[in-house]
Amino acid sequence: MTDLTSLAAIRAILAAAPDASGAARSAAAARNLQLTKPPGALGRLEDLAAWYAGWRNDPRPRITAPQVLIFAGNHGVAAQGVSAFPVAVTAQMVENFRAGGAAINQLAELAGARLDVHALDLDQPTADFTQGAAMTEAEVCAAFATGWTAVDPKADLLVTGEMGIGNTTSAAAIAGALLGGEGWAGRGTAVDDAGLARKAAAIAQGLAANPDRSGLGVLMALGGREVAAVAGAIAGARARRIPVILDGFICTAAALCLHVEDARALDHCVAGHLSAEGAHDRMLAALGMQPLLSLGLRLGEGSGAALAIQVLRGALACHSGMATFAEAGVSGA
Repeated sequence: MTDLTSLAAIRAILAAAPDASGAARSAAAARNLQLTKPPGALGRLEDLAAWYAGWRNDPRPRITAPQVLIFAGNHGVAAQGVSAFPVAVTAQMVENFRAGGAAINQLAELAGARLDVHALDLDQPTADFTQGAAMTEAEVCAAFATGWTAVDPKADLLVTGEMGIGNTTSAAAIAGALLGGEGWAGRGTAVDDAGLARKAAAIAQGLAANPDRSGLGVLMALGGREVAAVAGAIAGARARRIPVILDGFICTAAALCLHVEDARALDHCVAGHLSAEGAHDRMLAALGMQPLLSLGLRLGEGSGAALAIQVLRGALACHSGMATFAEAGVSGA
């Protein structure tokens, strides 16, 4: 059993995470040079195929078993009036996910992805982080473990999604703590100007009340259970060498916590899309990630990342399915 009962144990796991297969990536790159196209003609799709091949230890891979994980949690900071919706919406949306009625259900089905939904203690919101840490060490580790164990070992691609009223405030506070600067608060669920001012004030109070700036320390102090579970799922996928497509603002904040702890922690991840939440591009820039899509989405749920499965699947279809010059009887350059 993997020890996920303390932040120190989680840090040790992150430090010991496996790497991709250099041999498989090199073999995929060599195959790419022989395909019936000019070198580099498929642009970033070529790099994506080689990246995926390395993590799956297969120079000619395909995606056959993608998984979408949605985690839901409630936030004590919502009491500060930072959202346009009441916290009851979190549980209502969980039921909608389970009934197949949300956008992510449609996009997961389109991608042929297994969809699993995990609600984390919705009747017990995290503490209001304007007054101190949102979670205890035991609470954040339990949520992290939920994400870790939710990953299907048979999956060959993972998308993480989330639902939680107040969680754009949590994500913005995480970004502010780990990256510094101003202007992390955004409209989230379309709050009005007064709501945006309350949100910015809550973030400032949370940063002042929680001085720890380690990645996991910030996750505990300013995150939510669903944010910690997303981080756990990303780390759990790495342990199983399963590539990950990151979703938007909240999932990127969870990933940022891992990155601050270990610069290698997100090598198995790509950014699925650029969210319409204003500060998302700043987080992606800090991570050195270029999104696959930019469609003005701000729904969460894993929706943008699930749609980006099609881009990665297209990269692998070309890489693994195209003929080489020798196979096609075409003269190479």
